[in-house]
Amino acid sequence: MDSTLNLAMHRDRLVLLPPNRVWRTYPGGRTLDQLAGVPAPADSHFAEDWIGSVTRATNVGRESIAEGISQVRLSAAPDAPTHDLAALLAADPVYFLGSAHVAAFGPQPQLLVKFLDSATRLHFQVHPTRDYARRVLGAPSGKTEAYHILAARTDLAEPPYIYVGFQRPPSPEQLKRLIETQDIAGIEACFDKIEVRPGDTFIIPGGTPHALGPGVFMVEIQEPSDLVIRFEFERGGYVLPESARFMNRGIDFALTIFDLAPLNRAAIDTRVRCQPRRLADHGGGSFTEELIGPAQTDCFRVTRTSLAGPVVRPSGSFSIAIVTEGRVRAETPGGEPVELNCYDHVLIPAGLGALTWHPLTAEASVLECHPPAPITPP
Repeated sequence: MDSTLNLAMHRDRLVLLPPNRVWRTYPGGRTLDQLAGVPAPADSHFAEDWIGSVTRATNVGRESIAEGISQVRLSAAPDAPTHDLAALLAADPVYFLGSAHVAAFGPQPQLLVKFLDSATRLHFQVHPTRDYARRVLGAPSGKTEAYHILAARTDLAEPPYIYVGFQRPPSPEQLKRLIETQDIAGIEACFDKIEVRPGDTFIIPGGTPHALGPGVFMVEIQEPSDLVIRFEFERGGYVLPESARFMNRGIDFALTIFDLAPLNRAAIDTRVRCQPRRLADHGGGSFTEELIGPAQTDCFRVTRTSLAGPVVRPSGSFSIAIVTEGRVRAETPGGEPVELNCYDHVLIPAGLGALTWHPLTAEASVLECHPPAPITPP
């Protein structure tokens, strides 16, 4: 954290979240380049932007590079200093995260939010559940995750899609053989392609094998870990080192993480594809919906507010907010108003006070990613 930070000055302010690009094993990121105003946008291995993150990225061969932790600003002024987010939260955790959250989780958001922009289909992969991570790995979090689709590239050869769960599950012995021989056609035959559209939201519980298709730009909301089993070893010309395949363990260990129960189309529509639930009508055509709530997971929550006029967001809760449509102005009780373009994002402190969203375009919406309710400490 910048040593010049006056702790009294961070109150009444939104925390601004500049781009925080992270290296990944797959290519992508052209859309992220475009949003950043890069003169010649191009896909690279910096395919993700970790938003308001205090989670360290795990990349084999890049252990000496500190990747993942966000550097943030408390003012939109061009010369405003940046601050290490983890240190900022540790300096005043109750203000930023709320007393109940801190009592349960300490000065950790217990949440990881990303922009993900794929140029190719991602590796087939699976993540541990929270229970498995705690019981077997000694880790506080697994990696249940959710996808909120923002856009798809217009030059795709087929409609954008994801793979989720085995529709035709192999036996453990068959799956082991498919992985050992890297029979990708055989692995693909276990899945159906699930078409996705902008505005769709999906929950991917820990243990569920999955892969994101090419050309998808989305928000990923997940538990704050980078634990992953990749059971496909090469994508985009990059071959995973062995230590990056099964978390530096063997294939028999990896097989214990899979949920091999069949997930048919009906179950995908009822258990994976999340239907919005109206939470509040604010009048004048403005409303707030729950996209992910307790019915889907207790690991995090996601809401979306559609703005047809000013809407007051109540105080008392921490979230990471992303403008997903149009432009908005955020007014805080005592701080400077902040104008946000589409896909800009901010951290809203729990102690900020009531914030007012003002739409600056005919259609505007704000996605908020919330941590888990502080009921069961990790």
